[in-house]
Amino acid sequence: MKPFPALLFVLASLTAVHADSSLTIYNQNFAVVRDTVPLDLKAGENDVSFADTTAHLEPDSVILRDPAGKVDLHILEQNYRNDPITQDLLLSLNEGKTIDFLIRQQDKPDQTVQGRIVRSGYVPPTLVTDDNGNIIQQTPASSQPIIDIDGKMQFGLPGTPLFPSLGDDTVLKPTLSWKLQASAAAKLSAELAYLTEGLSWHADYNIVAAEDSDVLDIVGWITMSNLSGKDFHQATIRLMAGDVNKIQPRQAMFRMADAVSAMAAPAASAVTEKAFEDFHLYSLPRPTDLKDQETKQVEFIHASGVQSQRIYVYDGAEINLDQWRGNPEGLRGNSEFGTESSTKVAIMREFKNSQANQLGLPLPKGRLRFYKRDGTALEFTGENTIDHTPQDETVKVYTGNAFDLVGQRTRVNFNVDSDNHWADESFAIKVTNHKKTPVEIRVVEHLYRWTNWEITAKSDPFLKTNAQEIEFRIPLKPDETHTVTYQVHYSW
Repeated sequence: MKPFPALLFVLASLTAVHADSSLTIYNQNFAVVRDTVPLDLKAGENDVSFADTTAHLEPDSVILRDPAGKVDLHILEQNYRNDPITQDLLLSLNEGKTIDFLIRQQDKPDQTVQGRIVRSGYVPPTLVTDDNGNIIQQTPASSQPIIDIDGKMQFGLPGTPLFPSLGDDTVLKPTLSWKLQASAAAKLSAELAYLTEGLSWHADYNIVAAEDSDVLDIVGWITMSNLSGKDFHQATIRLMAGDVNKIQPRQAMFRMADAVSAMAAPAASAVTEKAFEDFHLYSLPRPTDLKDQETKQVEFIHASGVQSQRIYVYDGAEINLDQWRGNPEGLRGNSEFGTESSTKVAIMREFKNSQANQLGLPLPKGRLRFYKRDGTALEFTGENTIDHTPQDETVKVYTGNAFDLVGQRTRVNFNVDSDNHWADESFAIKVTNHKKTPVEIRVVEHLYRWTNWEITAKSDPFLKTNAQEIEFRIPLKPDETHTVTYQVHYSW
């Protein structure tokens, strides 16, 4: 495997090592942000504010300390404000009040009218999680404002609102304010760390198969999204892969303007791969910008010559086990159980994540998209997702159903003797290859009726793949049909 030169998987310290921001984004849609706060402290109590946090900071996760350990800092009080001023927010704060509106006119002098804000129409945006687990920002449709001008109601603003001057308790950006107790007077660069929502990342893999073989080229991408309400300039960015336990907020949605209420997020580092605790860290090699509302992509895997297999599987039984749970007698003796079947033959793609196979690094969970070369063109041939896959494990995913391969599953016989606690069942499974090339179809059968079973007759050899599953591997020539038969004896 050839790692992209801009990305290496490396372990990074949780301590900020330069004056710019650093953050670790987790693939569970939260992050740890680390910033440097310049402090000029006197001995005793100090009032300090920091107005460069995210809009989804988790206030009780805040850590403020002297990384050099020379000054003993204690946070006596902490306040978090997240109501930055916008026109829509100011309209909502002035509902019921009368303000001036400036009306600009091309052929006449500008004029000012007074109107009472009956309804602002403001609805704060929310963050929600989509079907793929990614955080997205939703801006609900706001209603039109209603303004009372001289006793007449008007939908929409009559002009540009002119608000009274801001009070001392308003903020332009999300702000942390502290009352700090310092052991001595000192100037220092304190380290600030906190958890936040609104930052997410995921992996995607584009996989191209050669025109006449199943040798693969694999390109992996990291996609980072920032909906945190804060721009990160020249930040050291790390990505954490793994299932870190994080208590989620009680509500699936939360207001972007909510202050010290329920918000959530965890911790630390990202892309040159190295194990960290029971997870993996991936660290970008150089500081980069990640602006609010921005999505950034970086290539992190570029591998060629990856050997793979295309596997065809006919798993014809369509069995809904839920209807039989708690009813083993019905499961064993019902003559209709297991008779529903499908004709589809599944296509499975399989390759080993090993150094010998040009890969061999932990693969973060994500989407695999498969393409096949057709001359100079690339055609899309299916996609699926994988979970976190360690080194030397095998990736095996379903990518679709084969057009020219057909299966047919028929139950031939069923006898049950409930008094003597046994049942016999037999099947005929026909598979046909309409392709112009030879294939092997793996015929999978599930022995669901009971845990004690024995194959008493068979047309072909089989593998026992688990306690209640067997597999026949049937080679088929072009335009060949083969029928697999077997009989199973259950006892209880």
